Amino acid sequence: MLSLLASHAAPSQIQTPLLAVFLPAGTNGAPLSCPAALAPLDAALHGALGRTLQRRDFRGGRDETFVLAGADEGAQRVVLVGLGKAPGTRAQWRRAGAVAARVAAKLGCGGIAAWAQDAEAAQVEGLVVGLSLGAWTYPDLRTPAPATERREPVTSATVLIADSEAARAAFAFGEALAAGYAIARRLGMMPGNVCTPDTFVETAQGLAERHGLGVTVLGRAEMAAEGMGSFLCVAQGTPEEPRLVAVEYRGGAADAPPIVLVGKGLCFDTGGISIKPAPDMEWMKFDMSGAGGVMGAMETIARLKWPVNVVGIVGATTNMPSGTAVKPGDVVRASNGKTIEIINTDAEGRLVLADLLVFAKRYKPAVVLDAATLTGAIVFALGHNAVGLFGPDAALVDEVRAAGEQSGEPGWPLPVWDEYREQIKSDVADLRNTGGRPAGSITAALFLQEFVDGYPWVHLDVAGTAYSQSDLGWVPKGPTGTPVGTFVEFVRGRVR
Repeated sequence: MLSLLASHAAPSQIQTPLLAVFLPAGTNGAPLSCPAALAPLDAALHGALGRTLQRRDFRGGRDETFVLAGADEGAQRVVLVGLGKAPGTRAQWRRAGAVAARVAAKLGCGGIAAWAQDAEAAQVEGLVVGLSLGAWTYPDLRTPAPATERREPVTSATVLIADSEAARAAFAFGEALAAGYAIARRLGMMPGNVCTPDTFVETAQGLAERHGLGVTVLGRAEMAAEGMGSFLCVAQGTPEEPRLVAVEYRGGAADAPPIVLVGKGLCFDTGGISIKPAPDMEWMKFDMSGAGGVMGAMETIARLKWPVNVVGIVGATTNMPSGTAVKPGDVVRASNGKTIEIINTDAEGRLVLADLLVFAKRYKPAVVLDAATLTGAIVFALGHNAVGLFGPDAALVDEVRAAGEQSGEPGWPLPVWDEYREQIKSDVADLRNTGGRPAGSITAALFLQEFVDGYPWVHLDVAGTAYSQSDLGWVPKGPTGTPVGTFVEFVRGRVR
């Protein structure tokens, strides 16, 4: 994991293989000016920084980079990174920090320093997280390259911040959030034969050991005793033990209702009997991203020691076709007594979440947020740029939307009108597990709402944003860490 350090040293005094300097785009075609605080650094570079800006070789555009060679001492290299147009939000600094760390990785620098002494607190938060996102790798299953071809990975990042309480608090928040993202991304990157339901048990136990959290684990027998036929029908086709894992952080008053975070943890989703097409099926190892987001958020919240109660609940299993797998046309009973006609076994995530949402009620929650890579339909609706948000309380949905925007994980609300419920009516059971292709994300959310009882609730469909099948520039293809940021920012908003 990346070692993050804070320093108040001047940029001309820091000893580093690479110093990152972040500048916004210029206006009206004028060249950028060298910040006064960087004048000693420019002098050490014999004016190269000022000349680069004056000649407009670097213009500050989003993701733009320009590398300058330095001396043997001090900053051995300087990378200019564009922030894009003002106002310079936390999300912009997060993206720029990730770009800088990826440049360091390509150069094989091993370490990076980032100048943020003129940055606002929110920008420092974003930068710290971005450096971690850009430096993150998953080398566990790779054979190391020959020594002559190997580039040193980025193992340390020093952030040059102002000598103020606000800057130090911002760094601490960013460091905690970066740790949460790292957990979520590592879980996501693991292949399905490595990340199993028991991996979530081990992750929860690690949280408990580090932070003193409470952990509850249910297996197949315990879930059967709870009447969780909806969850268990998904696990019928696999010999692996399904797991319901609940992690409790108790930082608030003993009688304060907790915020409950719920995540879908399909360690691999073949579609079951309604099997998916073979092309790109390997990406279905990311069908546990909602659960990974819950685990990552719990790590961050526990590190920050906020005065609030938070419970994270994940349901983990694998959706496989076999002689014992649930079939289209079968009817199962969820733990709240409702019967469900299985129309498509590939609509399995909502079946797991149904029993998790019933289970959440026992905590008498102040609010429940669930996250899942639930529907391909959300990708058609919102692409890969926004999380789908659903819930009957518009004010609560807007609170979640604001948290996502602040964290750099934007979301957008879709309607949950009663008219759509007609699509999930069944001839033989209380409801069907899918309403067909039209408004597929909406009917999936309405299905989940049938298992929400007496508490405020918002559903986040992260199927388009939890991972990327292409390199985004600031992060490589693979897991993005969404929805860790949204979860954490929502809880932070409730603490303030």
